[in-house]
Amino acid sequence: MAAPSRTAAGWVRAALRIWRSSRGSAVVARGSCVAPPSRCCHGRGSALDHFLGVSKPGYDAAHPAPPVSLHWDKQALLVAHPPDMPENSRILRVVILGAPNAGKSTLSNQLLGRKVFPVSKKVHTTRCQALGVITEEEVQVVLLDTPGLISPAKQKRHNLEQSLLKDPWKSMEAADLVVVLVDVSDKWTRGRLNQQVLKCLSQFPQVPSILVMNKVDCLKQKSVLLELTATLTEGVVNGKELRVKPTSPVSDPQKALAESDPKAPQGLERVGWPHFREIFMLSALSQEDVETLKQYLLAQAQPGPWEFHSEVLTSQTPHEICANIIREKLLEHLPQEVPYSVHQETKLWEEGPSGELMILQDLVVSKESHLRLLIGHSGQLISQLAQEATEDLRNAFLCDVQLRLSVKLRR
Repeated sequence: MAAPSRTAAGWVRAALRIWRSSRGSAVVARGSCVAPPSRCCHGRGSALDHFLGVSKPGYDAAHPAPPVSLHWDKQALLVAHPPDMPENSRILRVVILGAPNAGKSTLSNQLLGRKVFPVSKKVHTTRCQALGVITEEEVQVVLLDTPGLISPAKQKRHNLEQSLLKDPWKSMEAADLVVVLVDVSDKWTRGRLNQQVLKCLSQFPQVPSILVMNKVDCLKQKSVLLELTATLTEGVVNGKELRVKPTSPVSDPQKALAESDPKAPQGLERVGWPHFREIFMLSALSQEDVETLKQYLLAQAQPGPWEFHSEVLTSQTPHEICANIIREKLLEHLPQEVPYSVHQETKLWEEGPSGELMILQDLVVSKESHLRLLIGHSGQLISQLAQEATEDLRNAFLCDVQLRLSVKLRR
């Protein structure tokens, strides 16, 4: 990632006018955001007991999240600052696993209190990076970096770094608890746990795990959720057998496997995990649902020293936050093979005269077809990417952001 530029703001505006007038090889899209994004606050049962009828505690929209500095040096100093932990400190290190688009980023950011990061695809050679830190009173919950579960086939197809296959194990080695997230609105994948997730769980059976069934507001029938629960847990939760009578095809693991992946090998492959300690059913956009999960995580913390100062929300640098947010948008809006071929180059990172953060990033691709896909019809897609990323960046740094994305063809 490039270091912050010290170019004058006036030069930036002039340069942007030149870039916007260029043809073919580059397109610049801009975005800005001042008003905070609206939040969805609709309720639905979270824990399995609550879903089955037990009343749930009142929701307390507690402690606001601390700010993230837009200056890399200030952020680095804060992360390196000794923890201001209380005498009876407790800590919990959490890994969130799930298939692509299961909602890991949304859930993580709701637990933190606002949008700060997507789940990182960056490889880290030092200790596991804390993508999020929740600190309340005597407890600190550290959300560990999980670079996505990349299958060997995808790694080979997209020529990704070999270390991407190993970093999830690194996070698991440091974890005290694993949160497995499943999108129950996706009928093609909800009938079985992701095979890479199952591999992680099987490699580290000693690490406690819980199942979070996400987007339950998209399902209207309680029976479907209960049958999914029976399948994904193999009928056992916290050592106790679930008494759920199967009545639909989703309870047939082999059929679910065949529907979700017709090329998958047949046989007695595992599709669930019988060692979950607890089950939560929620919509990751519901603050009330997420608060129930958050309180559970806080309660699981064990006595031990904190890793970070209480004002730390993430140990990512501002540049990493920006790059990951833009990368998340690429993964959301482009075909699977395209985002892996996009090279991001930050050309400008500067605070403007009114305190606004000015960012210019080049998105460099090697194929003409990828350039056209990224730009979209009449530049609509790259403009949408810039607007969505700008909103998330504003929410991360709590200041006005002016983001320019320039699409270029590598020559």
